[in-house]
Amino acid sequence: MGLYLNPGNLEFARALSENVYVDKSELIHFTNDRVNKQMRFMCVSRPRRFGKSMAANMLTAYYSKGCDSRKLFTGLKIEKDPSFKMHLNRHDVIRLDVQRFLFDETNLEGFLYEIQEAVIEELQVEYGSYIGEQRRKLPVVLDKIYALTGTRFIFVIDEWDCVFRLARDKTEIQKQYLDFLRWMFKGAECVELVYMTGILPIRKYGNHSAINIFREYSMLNPGRIAPYFGFMESEVKELCAEYGVDYQEAKKWYDGYKLGDIYAYNPLSVVELMENRDFQSYWTGTETYEALKIYIDMNFDGLKEAIIEMIGNGKCKVDTSTSQNDMTTFRTKDDILTLLIHLGYLTYDKETSEVFIPNREIAQEFMRAVKTGGWDGLVRALGRSEKLLQDTWGMDGEAVAEGISKIHQETTSILKYHDENSLKCTVLMAYYSAQAHYMPPILEMPSGHGFADVVYLPKSGVDRPALVVELKWKGSAEGAVSQIKKKRYASWIEEYTGDILLVGINYDQEKKHTCLIEKYKK
Repeated sequence: MGLYLNPGNLEFARALSENVYVDKSELIHFTNDRVNKQMRFMCVSRPRRFGKSMAANMLTAYYSKGCDSRKLFTGLKIEKDPSFKMHLNRHDVIRLDVQRFLFDETNLEGFLYEIQEAVIEELQVEYGSYIGEQRRKLPVVLDKIYALTGTRFIFVIDEWDCVFRLARDKTEIQKQYLDFLRWMFKGAECVELVYMTGILPIRKYGNHSAINIFREYSMLNPGRIAPYFGFMESEVKELCAEYGVDYQEAKKWYDGYKLGDIYAYNPLSVVELMENRDFQSYWTGTETYEALKIYIDMNFDGLKEAIIEMIGNGKCKVDTSTSQNDMTTFRTKDDILTLLIHLGYLTYDKETSEVFIPNREIAQEFMRAVKTGGWDGLVRALGRSEKLLQDTWGMDGEAVAEGISKIHQETTSILKYHDENSLKCTVLMAYYSAQAHYMPPILEMPSGHGFADVVYLPKSGVDRPALVVELKWKGSAEGAVSQIKKKRYASWIEEYTGDILLVGINYDQEKKHTCLIEKYKK
């Protein structure tokens, strides 16, 4: 048993002994199905706190010859799998945590040499008679061992991407690292399986994306392993019942990460909740709001409008295809939003190509981030939201228009009015408090013979009117309400709600904001 070659199972044993443990051992079935096959190269990217290291420790404990883990897996789901005994502690495993070799920027130049030396030193103990005394590069040593003994290796690599986070601007070092990985794995017959995990997907570098042998499982494309990272609804329900925690409140705080066709909870936050019985943001222990602020403050056209829409509980279209999967190469707001998906600040709906803030925990981090710098007007604007919502229910169009005007004045440094989209952002800010009573706003909901700009539907069991909002730029509030009626925007929701209010809002550079509110007659 070594530190890197065939390590033990201590870390997995520690995880099993924790008060809160959720069984994700069925991941092993998925990896067993890829041993010695074309699909044997896996790269799993998830935000911090999503169980990546725990999964790596579990796989190490399962495959490594350096330990006997039969008792640890007793009672776990994977124990009943037909492939379980076939691979249990029968493989040579090389386990690497790249972050251990990259503790600060001073080590960037030599970390690849140190990784190879550390592993070769342990291989020398086990296979010295086949390696010889001469030191070589690690891929050469592994190839020689395989040629002389037929031994193949399973690689479990954690924090694979820390190079790109620590050496953000050092492109040459990043390329050298990718070259090393390509040399290590591409065409290597001595490799049985590579399980590589980090926060970021594999960096795109033109020809250096040529470690394309890896099948990637990311927040954008989670594939079939989605249930093994993050807690599922049934798992959280069981924990809440066991620990006496309000499940519906836990759902509001920590659910919302969309992984394909399922939603996942932030696992570490749920564990903290069960331990502390306290609903709060546990995010700041690893990723501070200052890190988020760096990205949302970047000067890309449409970025701040997108952030405001999402703070207002809305969703934004995003093109994730242009992202280079690093933390420095940004050409558009979509590149920023894509990075925030990988970092766990946003979640992605692949069916609609939309991003949104997943839950209350992350919403708090956004609010903390905008309370400083040029976003202070937004915070004051959101403070007016509750009164504006009350005025809307009271059908006081004049008061609503005045409230929106004040919100506009307070956010002129953030939003520059020039079209209906800017007005929509202001309306989403204005109705920020609607989150307590309404489902997320539906933007451009198909209805009748066209699209309503914004629709708020009340949550189940909430006795509040639905709001159908139509916006006009240099038109009239009366014209907006007339359009709702003429094109029957409200007809689509008649059967789903009680009262419906038609809200027409207009902005004219001379007349400023006007608002007309009418009750819909079914």
